[in-house]
Amino acid sequence: MNLDLRPMLRGETNRIIVDFLLEPESLDGVVFPEQAHVSGEITNRGGYMRLDASAEIPYRGECARCLDLVSGVYALPFERTVVTEGTLTEEQEEDNVDEFVIVKGGFLDIDDAVREALILSFPMRLLCSEDCEGLCPKCGKPKREGACGCSDKEIDPRWAVLASLRFDEDDESADKGES
Repeated sequence: MNLDLRPMLRGETNRIIVDFLLEPESLDGVVFPEQAHVSGEITNRGGYMRLDASAEIPYRGECARCLDLVSGVYALPFERTVVTEGTLTEEQEEDNVDEFVIVKGGFLDIDDAVREALILSFPMRLLCSEDCEGLCPKCGKPKREGACGCSDKEIDPRWAVLASLRFDEDDESADKGES
């Protein structure tokens, strides 16, 4: 979305409303059934322009622990200082890419900045709940459904051969020479 900031740059207004839909970039394992809704405002306070907005996007995916369907709406606050082209040095632009958006020719394009912020801040793993215990590693039953009967004891495979050895008490007394 190209926002026309020429009225603000000429001093005709101190506030411009931002409200548009943005096509999200796809992420592995996550489906965005709708576009992101970006809303907010750009304000000019004596030559200091500030973009304060938020982006909300519905999502669906699988819980990383139990594989149940997870859905919701992800909300991202988005704040940047608005500067005109040529105000910052190349070094300042590169070092502070997350702090500024640049007006070029009187227009501001924030699509790429919002998409990038959504990608970088979106959770890497979706969870159905913070205390999700996941699945039983042996049978695959969801642990939230209760005990599955699988043993929690794990035998170290390096000692598994010794576990198969059995000693009878009679054999031990015979070895000691007792009758």
